[in-house]
Amino acid sequence: MFPATNRHKSDKKVNNRKVKVLINGELRSEKWMDVQVGDIIKLENNQFVTADLLLLSSSEPLNLVYIETAELDGETNLKVKQALTVTGDMGDSIKDLAAFNGEVCCEPPNNRLDRFTGTLTFTGQKYALDNERILLRGCTIRNTDWCFGLVIFGGQETKLMQNCGKTIFKRTSIDHLMNVLVLCIFGFLAISCSILAIGNRIWEQQEGSTFTAFLPRQDGVNAPFSAFLTFWSYVIILNTVVPISLYVSVEIIRLGNSYYIDWDRKMYHARSDTPAEARTTTLNEELGQIKYIFSDKTGTLTQNIMVFNKCSINGKCYGDVLDYTGQRLEITEQTDSVDFSFNQLADPKFMFYDQSLVEAVKLENTEVHAFFRLLALCHTVMAEEKNEGDLLYQAQSPDEGALVTAARNFGFVFRSRTPESVSIVEMGVQRCYQLLAILDFNNVRKRMSVIVRSPDGKLTLYCKGADTIIYERLHLSCSKLMEVTTEHLNEFAGDGLRTLALAYKNLDEEYFREWKERHHEASTSLEDREEKLDLLYEEIEKDLMLLGATAIEDKLQDGVAHTIEQLAKADIKIWVLTGDKQETAENIGYSCNMLREEMNDIFIVAANTPEGVREKLRHARSTMKPDSAEDELLCKMLQGDSPKVVPDESVTGEYGFVINGQSLAYALEPTMELEFLRTACMCKTVICCRVTPLQKAQVVELVKKYKKAVTLAIGDGANDVSMIKAAHIGVGISGQEGMQAVLSSDYSFAQFRFLQRLLLVHGRWSYLRMCNFLRYFFYKNFTFTFMHFWYAFFCGFSAQTVYDEWFITLYNLVYTALPVLGMSLFDQDVSDSWSFEYPQLYVPGQLNLYFSKTAFMKCALHSCYSSLVLFFIPYGAIYDTVKNDGKDIADYQSFALLVQTCLLVAVCIQLGLDMSYWTAVNHVFVWGSLAMYFIVTFTMHSNGMYLTFTSSFPHIGTARNSLSQPNVWLTILLTSILCVLPVLTHRFLLIQLQPTVNDKVRLKVRQMKAAPPPPPRRIRMRRTSSRRSAYAFSHAQGYGDLVTSGRFLHRQVKPRSTGFTPTGRTLNFSPAGRSAGYSPTAQNQNSKGDLEPTALQMYRTKQPSY
Repeated sequence: MFPATNRHKSDKKVNNRKVKVLINGELRSEKWMDVQVGDIIKLENNQFVTADLLLLSSSEPLNLVYIETAELDGETNLKVKQALTVTGDMGDSIKDLAAFNGEVCCEPPNNRLDRFTGTLTFTGQKYALDNERILLRGCTIRNTDWCFGLVIFGGQETKLMQNCGKTIFKRTSIDHLMNVLVLCIFGFLAISCSILAIGNRIWEQQEGSTFTAFLPRQDGVNAPFSAFLTFWSYVIILNTVVPISLYVSVEIIRLGNSYYIDWDRKMYHARSDTPAEARTTTLNEELGQIKYIFSDKTGTLTQNIMVFNKCSINGKCYGDVLDYTGQRLEITEQTDSVDFSFNQLADPKFMFYDQSLVEAVKLENTEVHAFFRLLALCHTVMAEEKNEGDLLYQAQSPDEGALVTAARNFGFVFRSRTPESVSIVEMGVQRCYQLLAILDFNNVRKRMSVIVRSPDGKLTLYCKGADTIIYERLHLSCSKLMEVTTEHLNEFAGDGLRTLALAYKNLDEEYFREWKERHHEASTSLEDREEKLDLLYEEIEKDLMLLGATAIEDKLQDGVAHTIEQLAKADIKIWVLTGDKQETAENIGYSCNMLREEMNDIFIVAANTPEGVREKLRHARSTMKPDSAEDELLCKMLQGDSPKVVPDESVTGEYGFVINGQSLAYALEPTMELEFLRTACMCKTVICCRVTPLQKAQVVELVKKYKKAVTLAIGDGANDVSMIKAAHIGVGISGQEGMQAVLSSDYSFAQFRFLQRLLLVHGRWSYLRMCNFLRYFFYKNFTFTFMHFWYAFFCGFSAQTVYDEWFITLYNLVYTALPVLGMSLFDQDVSDSWSFEYPQLYVPGQLNLYFSKTAFMKCALHSCYSSLVLFFIPYGAIYDTVKNDGKDIADYQSFALLVQTCLLVAVCIQLGLDMSYWTAVNHVFVWGSLAMYFIVTFTMHSNGMYLTFTSSFPHIGTARNSLSQPNVWLTILLTSILCVLPVLTHRFLLIQLQPTVNDKVRLKVRQMKAAPPPPPRRIRMRRTSSRRSAYAFSHAQGYGDLVTSGRFLHRQVKPRSTGFTPTGRTLNFSPAGRSAGYSPTAQNQNSKGDLEPTALQMYRTKQPSY
């Protein structure tokens, strides 16, 4: 009920959101639940899109709308949609919109987020509709005052909801096992009662007619009828073997362990004031059995924040903080950042720690200025300035926004743009560059360039892109500089940073005029336009002069790499399922150390046909496991009608596996899914990129179907909801992409690093406590019940109980309830710090070693043995025995008291052996329960109770008489020893001969006197790699055309102040610090005339002009 209530509340909140709907010629505020297909609705800035809409018109020029699709694909960069001109002309005219009578014919509801096919028939004309005209539910309107849309799909038919998957009622594997065991117990009860009923019939026929020890029996006793009555009598007596109270106790334990998660301060994120939350109380022990984790990337592993980290300019590396000996220091929160107070337009959130780069800027280093001038000019960023000096950059990708922000802070502020110009502030001076051409990015070029004319009339081409692409187009004079820069790029790659190279080229006026004419002809060509433009771009982008390289950090969340390392040690496999591009996903894989250069191989599956995908899968599998004949046999076996479980296959070495969305669609087909699953499971790391939300769920379902393993899905956006629902356990991260994932999850917290505590501590403890509880619960109940079975053979199968009725009533309710609950709520085999120190402790849960059908059978056999000891030892001890005064002690009441006392003492001792962590509460519960038993027993057998309630308490003085005899206490001691001795012997031999990881760790803890281990030293994760990745892969083709068309512009740009202090770069400029003349080497740095030629000046020769 708890998860269902939360889900109902969240659904109600969403359904009751308000939106303006055009009804009868006027706009009315309606609830989302009342919006229907065919309605025209008005959306405003920062408002969620209500349904799947056909965009009709907007407030922006050319009917553009800017949207954020974080809840659909996890990307926070803006995307552009555009309405048809024929509908855009209606604008915000309510009259025209109310009279709109167009007819839309489109595809049926489906889950394809990247495709839409339809037509609009309006005013007698038919217009084609594609995905660029559609606003999907889950998007957010940005930088757009208003827009109108026609509802095409609503409610469950929207593409977002089509990708959400069905909500299922989740139960743990222990729940399923308990259901099976309860059915088996019912069968056992029926068999036991049948045996006793048959015994009763035999006894009645042979002994019953002549048995006259007390009263003579009537003639004509019907033995079969007596057996029938005996069967049902024993059903009532032996019903304690059926764990009726088990389910209530299990829910109490789960509720308590859920509160531990909610109360855990170490899973509280102070910055966002977000505690961990267990949104369900039924899955706690499943957290201790996870084998596969399916994780989103953006916002889950990363912060979705790009940071300008380092750069290489003219052969010098900037970004590291060095001590006086030249050794690199680790940057911490205590490290002093660069002071950008000289720049009033600087972004206060930008942090940089290398002072020497600011000094180079202040010293007017030519190459440094050229470097940041390139970053300020070569981009497609849009600037918005609502207040004076308050700049807000809207970038197509976070990478590009980080580069422009870096240039802004170092004194080269991108201020505004028009289709023909770019305005920047260079060290306090406003300069306007004429924008002559944008050579746009695409996946083949892997670079972008701009051609600008400076205010002094100089023509320059600025280019940035993947270093391998830029290097191929450099002038020969840059060879030495290229070698130095390559070393820096390798170092950046070793830190897991995303790199790109920067270059420029001065252009000849006449050559550019002639090239521009050819460019215009190519851009207006109707045939082979793209090929002609690419040739022209190749022609002009050559003989470039290298400026340097940048390194951007796609900031991981704190502790992600350490968490992944810990989970890997716990034998948990992590698959990354992301909607990002392949290059971006691979970068994060390397940053997290999921992908490493040391791996034997990394398989990339990016085919466009089913045959191509199958071939790559087979090649990967044959590389990892050459014995293909055995594989074919296994495939044929798995294709039968019997239940399919794909076994784990061991391979030699470590491998990575990367597959894109298109190839994954083929791999998930029924004829290929087994090959894909087996190949992926052989690899240590699996990354699926460019996948849709539905594909994420399909991958999870595939693993659930063919692997006997528990799965967990973790994400932070609406695009992760489907896989969160599909997995055994769903975890939501409350991040920057809304709360959809949290609302659909079973557990939630603020940071990915808390996952290791959720699994390795809370999950493992919950599983261990639940298993100990179940084993002990079955043991004490079976032992209690089996005593009745043995006693039946001595009471003529008359359904007489071996205990008195009050003990039967209070046994589970008072005497044994609290001790087992105390163990189930407070027990720990090792502390949380030791759990982190040895993640291998988690493995037994994955293998179901603590509770299974085998463990249940062992528990039943143990109970059978204990019941034999607890019945026959007291029976033999009291048989033909007399008291010290010679009186007989062998009466039913005394025997019942002795048996039940032996039983209670034995089960309490067994509880003590099973418990690893004694707290004050456990002591109170255990000793208090024993004390309560003796108090209640003496009270019930007292004179007062007999005189007050004679019929209910007839056994007056039994406890006083029996427990005063030494042989009774000797019997209790003997039965306790005989019950415990096999357990101690078995455990001792196992520890000595086959110690488990748990045994070894507990031994080490005892040797160290249970002192907590020293906290693991958090070292900065660093990988040695020559692999480099350029940010440009996160761009989309065609954005340059949008910039030069002017379609994004709002209004004419007004002249603004520079935002720099008057003394910033005037004739009276007097820099401070090292730029004022101070140098650790005592060299004068003020006089520019004394400066040595730069390395770039030494490397270069005069560039030929055109």
